[in-house]
Amino acid sequence: MTQTSLFDRLSALSEPIRVRILRVLSNEELAVGEIARVLQTSQPTVSRHLKLLDGGGWVLRRKVGTATYYRLLPGELEPELARLWELVSAEVEEEAADPASLYAEDLRRLDGILSQRTGDSEELFRRLGGRWDSVRQELFGDGFTLWLLSALLPEGQVVADLGCGTGALLPVLAASAGLVIGLDREQAMLDVAAERTVNLPNVSLRRGLLDALPIESGQVHLAICGLVLHHIRELSPVISEVARVLTPEGRWVILDMVEHDREEYRSTMGHQHLGFSEDQLGKLLREAGLEIRSWRLLPPDPAALGPGLFVGVVGRVGKASQ
Repeated sequence: MTQTSLFDRLSALSEPIRVRILRVLSNEELAVGEIARVLQTSQPTVSRHLKLLDGGGWVLRRKVGTATYYRLLPGELEPELARLWELVSAEVEEEAADPASLYAEDLRRLDGILSQRTGDSEELFRRLGGRWDSVRQELFGDGFTLWLLSALLPEGQVVADLGCGTGALLPVLAASAGLVIGLDREQAMLDVAAERTVNLPNVSLRRGLLDALPIESGQVHLAICGLVLHHIRELSPVISEVARVLTPEGRWVILDMVEHDREEYRSTMGHQHLGFSEDQLGKLLREAGLEIRSWRLLPPDPAALGPGLFVGVVGRVGKASQ
């Protein structure tokens, strides 16, 4: 350490308030306002001293939205700074043993500030109210919901995404399943799915049709069809094929449109069916020895322009689902 740099480093510790700031920051990460409350001084004063400490490499900064948090981590300091802080903090801790000292008061006020954080977070949730979903999505996205639900799947099962498209669901299913079969008739879709699942050895991509599934009989524990069936002209052969590949206790989850009257979808989007009613689909399923176990209409998405959706869970007649 040169003489100039030595005195530069020592000058940062020449003000008692800066030593107090560093001491509380060695105990907890704090925002400027919190530091000011602990030291019972103004925020501009704290900001001025923090600027010097930050420029000297004494503190770490972290941005959270519009707020900035500061922390002193001795293990992250440069070696020269770490040695100086070890000497200074040892002297400070001796003085802090006196309950009447400023250093002791600082830590008592720090405990009070931290105890208020729980109340502050509760106030945050009340203030955000209906905006909380958008705030959480901005921070974390919305894909984690699927990963959360996929953890409920029994491990080691064979899952088939029939009409998988580009394979958006395959990595989520692969987290729990023993084998995930992604099937689609379009090679362009499967090419994208292959890139998405290149590092997932338990995903098998297969090109084929739903009425001639390239899957062994009785192999699939869970079949999924998401917004697929309305594109298929003849449903009976498809239903028979799904019944063939399901295990005796297997389930088939169907997501599709409820019955609607948007006739233009036939010409503009190639739809073969204008959605489905529970009775209509139930009759076709019973002919193949399957039955609807549950049928739920999904809450409408305010931003969606299409018809409403349903989720149906299908199993063999007289067989309990796993």
